[in-house]
Formats: sequence, structure tokens, C-alpha cells
Amino acid sequence: MADRPVIVLAGADEHDLTKLAAYRAVGGYDALAKARGMEPQAVIDELVASNLRGRGGAFFSTGKKASFIPADSPKPTYLTVNADESEPGTFKDREIMLRVPHRLLEGCLITAHAIRSRHVFIYIRGEYLEEFEVLRAALDEARAEKLLGDVTVVLHRGAGAYICGEETGLLESLEGKRGQPRSKPPFPAIQGLYASPTLINNVETMATVPPIIAMGGAKYAKIGAPPDSTGTRLFCVSGNIERGGNYELPMGMTIREVLFDLAGGVPGGRKLKALIPGGSSMPILTADEIDVPLEHDALRALDTFLGAAALIAIDDRCCMVQLGLRVAQFYMHESCGKCTPCREGTRWMVQILEKIEAGHAEQSELDLLLDVCDRILGHCLCPLGDAAAMPIASYVTKFRDEFQAHVDQGGCPFKGSSTLEHVFAPVNQHSHHPTVEVPA
Repeated sequence: MADRPVIVLAGADEHDLTKLAAYRAVGGYDALAKARGMEPQAVIDELVASNLRGRGGAFFSTGKKASFIPADSPKPTYLTVNADESEPGTFKDREIMLRVPHRLLEGCLITAHAIRSRHVFIYIRGEYLEEFEVLRAALDEARAEKLLGDVTVVLHRGAGAYICGEETGLLESLEGKRGQPRSKPPFPAIQGLYASPTLINNVETMATVPPIIAMGGAKYAKIGAPPDSTGTRLFCVSGNIERGGNYELPMGMTIREVLFDLAGGVPGGRKLKALIPGGSSMPILTADEIDVPLEHDALRALDTFLGAAALIAIDDRCCMVQLGLRVAQFYMHESCGKCTPCREGTRWMVQILEKIEAGHAEQSELDLLLDVCDRILGHCLCPLGDAAAMPIASYVTKFRDEFQAHVDQGGCPFKGSSTLEHVFAPVNQHSHHPTVEVPA
């Protein structure tokens, strides 16, 4: 594989922007000073004008979300940052924390001012040890320079559960409980952390706030693909691609431009077979659907989503049944088990896919697999069940011939040559038994 590209974030240059002095030399914390000179509502108005949408996958208006926090609450308000990046195919938030941690902190402090909060929690994925240390050093610098004002910023390391990336599961974990989703309503803006109004945003969303305040929301709204997909995004490019990495690009570029003009295309002269546009939970696109712009409405027209903007390229050596099996195994392993459709449905999907891959499936089980997906979709407490079912249903629908070949030939037509042959899902990497076997 060729060398990874230089990853460029807005405002970054040859300086080490993990250091406060270097960050301030390129205008760092100027936006914070500007924001603190504004009324909180005026800051929210700028976010609304920018039409910044959440960069964690939900794509909800950041300004409107902030406006839901009551300005006159008798309880303290909280800002919680979701840095529990765990979606397969995503690695953008870790780059922000590693390279421009002060950008994240500045965004947090501006947003805290906007919602009148003195309490910020950054919930960081437990495996991100280096990122945690870099962020902690940056926080120490900001605190020593008295940039925090009256705001307390707490870094909280997660314990390795994907479900804690779901906002209410994150809140449960922050409170010291088992990470499981809450029933909604009430929504976090009214009753979130410690039953108080809480705003939850993704790392990239927070890191985008400073340039919006610096340039103004109306100017930011002209970047990208207005009116709904404004600004730039960090696109994670991985899979069977020549130059994988993070690319900061204006929204609206086509998938083909990103994959072939910037990322070098599929290596080894192979053909592109499919593309996952937003992380493993997104429905798949075929190779003839990649001329679509990377923006919300265009992808929705193809029954998929931009999600976390993680593009995973798949070449012609990949067995789609094996891909589906590994995706289903991941979500089965990460299901918290609180709701029946997800707990049982993900296991059904894995069992059926295992039978198809082994060549033991009957014809009716292809439709049974789709039926199981239908019984999961829209019936769970949180999006994890949908995240498991949507991609699998899309694989079966768009690559039905390949699934059919497994049934007709009594096994995988790739006969051991698939690129996923020796790639194991987390559930197959554990040596412990999920249940205790009691001797008869």
C-alpha cells in the first residue's frame, strides 16, 4: 500500500498544534474570546445560521439542538462530548484529538457559553490512550492559562462498549451505571446527565464550532452543498483503497472523486465492487452508484446515509456473505441485550449467515434473513439494532446472486480466496465462553 496522505485539518500547518503556543499563533482561542463577548443566544443563532449538522451520524441541526437547552433551568446544564468513536471504518475523531486537541477544547468552551453551562464532560473511548494523553496535556495547558474561565472540563474514559456511543447509553455510563440506552422521552435536553438538561455532541461537531464563530454562520453556510449539507467534513477512507486516511473536504464531492482522484483508487488493478458510505452500519452502494455527491439528500435518494462519513471500499475479491457475517457478528457482540428485537435478532442474523456461508442453508432462509431484518428495524430502543439490520438487508438485496450461489453450490463460491477469509470479528477473537457449561 502506498504511503498514507498528509491529513490536513483547517488551520493546521507545520506547527505542532497540540501545543497551546502554536495553536494560539494561528488564531487559536480567538473565536472563544469573540464568543464570550456575545450573548449566549447570539452564539446559538450563529450555529443555526451555519446549518451545521451533527458530524456523529444523526445529522441533526447543531444550533437547533443547542436551542432546546432551557436558558432558565433551575438545575445545572451539562455539555457532553461523544468521543467514544467505535463504528467500524471511523477514525476521524481520534485525528482531531491527536492533532488539534485545542480546537476541540475551544469548541467545547464556546458551546458551554452558548448553553450557559459550567460543566463539560468529554467521554473518550477507553482504547484511545494516546489520544487521551494528548487531550489531557492540552487541557492542562488551557487550564494553566486560565482559558477555561468558570468551566470545569472532565475527561472520562469509557470501558470499551460500543453501545456507549449511543447518547443515552453514554449518559448512563457517565453516571456509573451499565451502558444501556434509556427510553425516550424524556430527551437529554430536558432530562439528561444527573436528570438535568444536557447537550450531547460529537468531537468533529465541537471542533467545527470555532471556525463558524470566527467567520460567521452565514459565510460558513455557503461552503459545501447548501442548504442542508454545509461546510467541510472529515471523510475516513479505508478498505481496498490505495491511499486510505482522513480527508477534509467540502461536502458535495462525489464518491468517485474521493476514491479515485484523491485516494488513488483500488490497488492491484482490481475492480471496485461496492462502497459503504458512512461506516459499517450504513446500507451499501454498488460500484455503479458512486457518482453520487457526498451529501445527505443525494445519498438518501439511494436509500443510504452519509452517517459518520466513513467510506469503506470493497473490491471484487470480497465475499459479500462473509462481509455480512462479520458485520452482523460485530453488532451481535456489541448489543447490550436490553431490548428483545436487537438481542435475539442479531443472533438470528449471525446464525443464518453462518449457515449460508457454510453451504447448509435452505432456499427459504434467504428470505428468512430479510424477514429477521424487518423485525429488527424500527423496533429497538436505540439505533444499534437498525445499524445491524440495515446493512445486511442491503447486501442481500443488492448482491442476491452471490447469496444464491452459496445456496446453489453448497458453499462459498470464492473457495477460500476472499479477502475476508481470515479476518475475524471480535466475537471470534475471545477465548472465554459466553455461557457456563455445567457437567451432566
